[in-house]
Amino acid sequence: MSTDSRHNGPAGSNAGPSHHVPGGPRDDASSLRLRGRPRDAHGQPLYAVRAVREVRGARGALSAARAACGAPARARRRGTPTGAHGAADGFGPVDTGTGAVRRHGGRRREPLRRLLPQALVVACLAGGTSAFVADDKEIRLSVDGAPRILHTFADDVAGLLAEQEIAVGAHDIVAPSPHTALAGGDEVAVRHGRPLRLTVDGASRRVWTTEPTVDGALRALGVRPEGAYVSVSRSRRIGRAGLAFDVRTQRTLRVAADGRTRALRTNAATVGAALREAGVRLHGRDRLSAAVASFPRDGQTVTVTRIEVGRQVRAESIPHGVRRVVDASLPLGTQVVQRAGRDGERRVTYATRTVDGVAQRPRRVGEEVVLRPRDAWVRVGARDRGPGAAAPGAGLGGGGHGGGTGGGSGVHGLDWDALARCESGGRADAVDPSGTYGGLYQFDAATWRSLGGRGLPQNASRAEQTRMAKLLYTRRGASPWPVCGGRLKG
Repeated sequence: MSTDSRHNGPAGSNAGPSHHVPGGPRDDASSLRLRGRPRDAHGQPLYAVRAVREVRGARGALSAARAACGAPARARRRGTPTGAHGAADGFGPVDTGTGAVRRHGGRRREPLRRLLPQALVVACLAGGTSAFVADDKEIRLSVDGAPRILHTFADDVAGLLAEQEIAVGAHDIVAPSPHTALAGGDEVAVRHGRPLRLTVDGASRRVWTTEPTVDGALRALGVRPEGAYVSVSRSRRIGRAGLAFDVRTQRTLRVAADGRTRALRTNAATVGAALREAGVRLHGRDRLSAAVASFPRDGQTVTVTRIEVGRQVRAESIPHGVRRVVDASLPLGTQVVQRAGRDGERRVTYATRTVDGVAQRPRRVGEEVVLRPRDAWVRVGARDRGPGAAAPGAGLGGGGHGGGTGGGSGVHGLDWDALARCESGGRADAVDPSGTYGGLYQFDAATWRSLGGRGLPQNASRAEQTRMAKLLYTRRGASPWPVCGGRLKG
């Protein structure tokens, strides 16, 4: 059938309803081109099917965007005609029954129809994105001094820490507080606590600090590190597990030694180390007012006492004794030295000690006899003086010293005090170095017993010793005292 008969002849009425679009032959050519394009299994043009699918995809995106924006989904239009092959949304091409497609204004409206859903999707997404962006906050978070910038939807500081998986404890610091609401541009600082085993000037304690370095921790705890000894580097970072270290602050110490006192600023660990810093050296038996290993306290005074010890050997004489032998051939009162005595010699060792230059009393620690003494032998006359001589024991009586050089006859008129001073220094308990003679008048034990004495002469009373001396004088005269007997008559 020709084109002319289709539009101008009577047969055009059998072709179905007329859908005349102004344009004349140009429109007819367009219809011919549409008829020649590929179709699907149902006879629909493939380009129309694709258009419907695009519109449906756009509608799905639009519904998703509206749901994201919180708006209810757009209701499906009621009464929209749908054919077996037509679009349910009314935007797709519609078959007229003649195989022609109604174009509604030609190709110029097709791009606009396709852009409309996309524009709606973009608009809704823009609104949802605006709400999304409005809830996002940029926060500056600093953890133990390490800052970083992050974005968060958390409402408060606690939510931010939970979102970042940052746990805080009782010894940690969070600023601002965990219940503080967040806004864009806020700064949040977290400083974790660190345990310290701190020993300051010998006193140990366990403390917590949020400072990351040793120097910062000391200053935060009020310990002045200037001039102090710190067992670790002050710039050392303190880990979360903590750290143990010693600190010795500077202290003022006074040292008194060698006659003068000096002040010293020191951070020494012991008194001995402080003395070395002061230039004071200890020798031998020097004594300190504080233990060498003790910790020096601020304001303490340490006194050094210089002690010197030594040995000294002295030569001393050993007095000789006198052995008296009674000789009946000699007149009573006569004494004859048969062998002269000789003193001995010994070396005595003394321990000497000086305290700050002052000598103390020596202490005898030993002796060695170099030369033994030799006793003198004296013969004492015992022959009776004759009829005019006084009887032995005559005129004796009474006790007392009978001393003095006062008058009176016989033994009572002699100076017994002078004899006692010469023999024993006037001491009734005196004993000679050899232990042979004792008492005021230096009796030997045999002579004492021969006179009727009991025990030892040095244990008797002064009066008893004087009585025995007078009795001995009446028997032997002054011979028992060859050296000091002359003192009896002044």
